[in-house]
Amino acid sequence: MSLKVEDVMVGQVISVSEMATVKEAAELMNLHEIGCLIVVNNGNPIGIVTEKDMMKRVILGSVDPEKTKVSVIMSSPLIMVDSQMKLEEASKIMRERKIKKLPVIENRRLVGLVTITDIVRSPEVMKMMIKTIKRNIIKELMASIEEKLELEK
Repeated sequence: MSLKVEDVMVGQVISVSEMATVKEAAELMNLHEIGCLIVVNNGNPIGIVTEKDMMKRVILGSVDPEKTKVSVIMSSPLIMVDSQMKLEEASKIMRERKIKKLPVIENRRLVGLVTITDIVRSPEVMKMMIKTIKRNIIKELMASIEEKLELEK
């Protein structure tokens, strides 16, 4: 059975208006202890602002967080995935696009967020990783035993 995005995503997504200031966004991220916010326009997701965006575009970009709007520093266009997408496919998108967070939609409605951390911490993914590691260890042990048996001949 292959996992779907909905199996590991976080259902509660915090968003911020595109008109909010960077300082307001940072305060919201701090309040909720999160690393990103989905930027919305009239309730529709249009971008994402991450800790990395703030570091690169605010701190290193020397912009005033009290005057700069989130829409100026957000990453867009927003890359989103469907909740029914296979987790493998979502992971591939993350790898190829070099992104760590993907908003999740269902019927064009934002329903969650999936991150690299969510994927790694998922019990199902952990079970699959352990199974793969065990399989590889067994292969290595078998190869080592076969090599020793060949040497003894």
